[in-house]
Amino acid sequence: MTTLLTSTQAGTATLTLNRPERANSFNFEMVNELINALTAAEQDPQVRCVVITGSGKVFSAGQDISEMKQGEKISYREHLEKTYNPLILQIRKMGKPVVAAVNGPCAGAAFGVALACDLRIAKANAYFVVGFSGIALAPDSGISLFLPKYIGLGRAQEYFYSNQPIFARRAHQWGMVNQVGGFGFEALVNRVAAELASGPREAFAAGKKAFNNAILPNLEEALHYEGILQDEAGKTAEHREGVAAFLGKRKPKY
Repeated sequence: MTTLLTSTQAGTATLTLNRPERANSFNFEMVNELINALTAAEQDPQVRCVVITGSGKVFSAGQDISEMKQGEKISYREHLEKTYNPLILQIRKMGKPVVAAVNGPCAGAAFGVALACDLRIAKANAYFVVGFSGIALAPDSGISLFLPKYIGLGRAQEYFYSNQPIFARRAHQWGMVNQVGGFGFEALVNRVAAELASGPREAFAAGKKAFNNAILPNLEEALHYEGILQDEAGKTAEHREGVAAFLGKRKPKY
C-alpha cells in the first residue's frame, strides 16, 4: 500500500498521508513520496494549488517512533538533512500555494509541515501538539521558528514544555490557523483551494518569495541549528528513557 495518495482535480493536487495503521506517522518512504509528489506538482502546469491532508481521522502523528528504536545509532542531524529539512524548504520555496487541510490530530514533525504550508484549514475537532519534549527532544522541522512567529514566544515555549494540545478554535484565535470547518470541512477546503487555483499564479509566487524574504530569511539556518540540537538531544539518557516510556506506554522517569 502506498504511503501517499495523490489526486488532481480542477487545478488542485491533493496529497493524502496514508499510513492509517500508524496514525499517518512519517517514515522515510512517506517523506520521500511527499517530496517527489510536491516536485511533480510544481512542474505540472495543470496544478495551481496543492493540498496536504491525512487519511481517516488523523492528519499525522509525526515521525514514526519505531524508526528511532536504534537510539544513538541514528544521527538525527543526518536524518533531518535527508527528510524534514528539504521537505520544509521545498514547501516554502514552491511557487504554488500549499494548504494544510488538518483533518485531525497533528503532532511533532507533521506540525512543522503544517506550519510550513501557506494556509492551514483545520477541522473543528483537530488539535496540534509540539510533541518533542514528550520523548526528551528539541523541536525540529522548523517549529522553533514557525511557532513563535504565529503564537508568540511565550506561548510557543509553554506548549513545548507542557506538550499540551492546541485545539483548532484556539489556534484560529491566535492566528495559527486560517479557517476552521465542522461538518463542511471538506467543502471548505475545496472552496479555498479552488479560489487559490483560479488566482494569479505568477503574482502568488512573487508574493510568497516576498513573505519568505521578509519573515523567514533565516529558515535554512534555523533548520540546520535544529539538527545540531536534535543530534545532541538524541544521544542523552533522557531521550532513551523517553522513547522507552513511549513504546512501553508509561510515564517517563527523568
